[in-house]
Amino acid sequence: MTGSETSPSFRLAYVPGVTPTKWVRIWNERLPDVPLTLVGVPAAEAFDLLRGSGADAGFVRLPVDRTDLSAIPLYTETTVVVIPKDHLVASAEEVSTGDLADEIVLHPLDDVLGWETLPGKPAFERPETTADAIELVAAGIGVLVVPQSLARLHHRKDLTYRPVSDAPESRIALSWPEEKTTDLVEEFIGIVRGRTVNSTRGRPPTPPQPKQRKRPDTSGGGKGKNPAARAGGKSGGKSGGGKQTGKNPRGGSAAPKAAKRGKPRGRP
Repeated sequence: MTGSETSPSFRLAYVPGVTPTKWVRIWNERLPDVPLTLVGVPAAEAFDLLRGSGADAGFVRLPVDRTDLSAIPLYTETTVVVIPKDHLVASAEEVSTGDLADEIVLHPLDDVLGWETLPGKPAFERPETTADAIELVAAGIGVLVVPQSLARLHHRKDLTYRPVSDAPESRIALSWPEEKTTDLVEEFIGIVRGRTVNSTRGRPPTPPQPKQRKRPDTSGGGKGKNPAARAGGKSGGKSGGGKQTGKNPRGGSAAPKAAKRGKPRGRP
C-alpha cells in the first residue's frame, strides 16, 4: 500500500431497534485490520444516508426502493402494544386491534408500521417521536403500538407490552447502494448470512487434490511366466478334449489326455 492510499474501513448504519453487536463481533474477529464504525440513524433517514455515502451498508426497515439500493430481508418483528403495568390489557397474553377500540392509540411521526387504518381513537396531536409517545403512555394518556424491538429500546419499569395478533409487522433488512457493492460489503453480507470463514463469498475455494491413478500391473501376474503362456495353460486345463499346443509348465511336451487315462507306470 502506498502512502497516498486510504486505509480500508467499513461504516455500518443501523436504525433504532436493531442490535448489530453479534455481526460486529464476527467482523472484528475476521477482519481485525479493518475498523468498523457504527452509525445510528432514524429509520426515515437511513436511505438518504446510504445514497449519500454516509455508510457502506445499513440495517434498515422495509420497504426499500430497489431502483438504486440492494437489500437482503433478514427477519420480521413481532408487533406489540405498550401499556402501563396496571392497564386492563396487561392481564391478557395477546390482544387484537379490536381490543384497542376504546383506547387512545398514539401515532408518532416516526411510526414504522405503515398503518392503513389506525386502531382505537386518535390523539389530539401526533407525538414527534416514539420516545415522546412512550412518555405519554407512562402519563396515562394513551397506548402505543410498535415493533417489539422499539418497546425494548424504550423500556420503563412502569410499562409493559403485549403482542398484537393482527397489526402490521415491520421487517428488517440489510441494504447498500447497488453500484457500491465492494469487497468489504460482500464480506459483511457473508457474515450476516452466516457463512463460515472458508465459505465467505469472494474467497477462492481450495482446489481439489488430483486423485492418484493406480499403476497398471506389468509383471504378467507371476514370476517367470508371461501372459501368453498363462492364458494357454488355463485354456488347456479347461478343455474337455483335444491336445494342448503349448509346452508343459514343467518343461516337457504336453501329452494327450488319453495317455493320462492309461495304466500307471510301474516303479523302476
